[in-house]
Amino acid sequence: MEFRRLGRTDLMVSPICLGTMTFGEQNTEAEGHAQLDRALDVGVNFLDTAELYAIPPRPETQGRTEEIIGTWLAARKNRDRVIIASKVVGRTANTWFRDDGSPGRLTRRQIEEAVEKSLRRLRTDVIDLYQLHWPDREVSQWGTNPTRFKAFTPAVDETPVEEQLAVLADLVKAGKIRHIGLSNESAYGTMRFLFAAEKGIGPRVQSIQNAYNLLNRTYETALAEISMREEVGLLAYSPLAQGYLTGKYQGGALPKGSRKQLFNRLQRYEQPGSAEAVDAYLSVARDFGIHPVAFANAFVMAQPFVTASIIGATSVSQLDENLAAASVTWTEEMQRRVDEVHQLHGNPAP
Repeated sequence: MEFRRLGRTDLMVSPICLGTMTFGEQNTEAEGHAQLDRALDVGVNFLDTAELYAIPPRPETQGRTEEIIGTWLAARKNRDRVIIASKVVGRTANTWFRDDGSPGRLTRRQIEEAVEKSLRRLRTDVIDLYQLHWPDREVSQWGTNPTRFKAFTPAVDETPVEEQLAVLADLVKAGKIRHIGLSNESAYGTMRFLFAAEKGIGPRVQSIQNAYNLLNRTYETALAEISMREEVGLLAYSPLAQGYLTGKYQGGALPKGSRKQLFNRLQRYEQPGSAEAVDAYLSVARDFGIHPVAFANAFVMAQPFVTASIIGATSVSQLDENLAAASVTWTEEMQRRVDEVHQLHGNPAP
């Protein structure tokens, strides 16, 4: 498996990153360990988690995913073989993340508390990439890259970017995190962080973790140029559009044990026009004789601004279907065909 540089760091990561948010909810500890073993065996050295996880978020399972990764690291004694990315929650009314019951904010006190807890759960001394899971400011729409702008009113207590970077700088200096990244961020937000770093205020952002898939290419509108010019690579989440691009929900199907059947949380990919776009992309994958899972992931990995595609699975067999993307050679003809579908269907699920 090829490796790619993470931003401007000296870290070389696999183009497939193992997402772990199912660990502790849909997956047991043993199942999580089995996925981690399999991914490492085939060359995946990049793991993504968050203090928020498992998903769906709830107080009873918050932090459990990091704990499962931590027990795996302790049992396998292989911390030096993996690059670990985690995240701190952004602005939220949920109060179960902090010991004093405060709603989530990206303040110094809360970021420091979050890092200490993640380090303990992960059983490690340092987090390689620490990401702000979503902004501390009010934004137009979750993910901050809508196809249509929705007006918002800035909150009076938004933590300035410079203050967020100041605490992250101290954590880097203390050796608790190595590098920082953003998530669910806009072009405006990304450049604000970069401008502040250029002024000497805190560490430079090395990556951005946003949704990116065949149903949602809004990242290309403004952020892709930032990724390429500023070397802030995209870590693409939901490359399969939460399972829709596998075809398993096609025609209204509802497989037992699927995330939609269990939690009914997939409304982001059920917007008008989404089903027709899914049908079209599945048809293109069939035309090339490639499994739709491998096809969708290969599309993401082939884009020049992408550092890694964050895959997720609930079984080793599903994991293998995702890993197969590493052996797909993406061609100009494949890109032309998906671009044609995109021209007709756009971004139905931003």
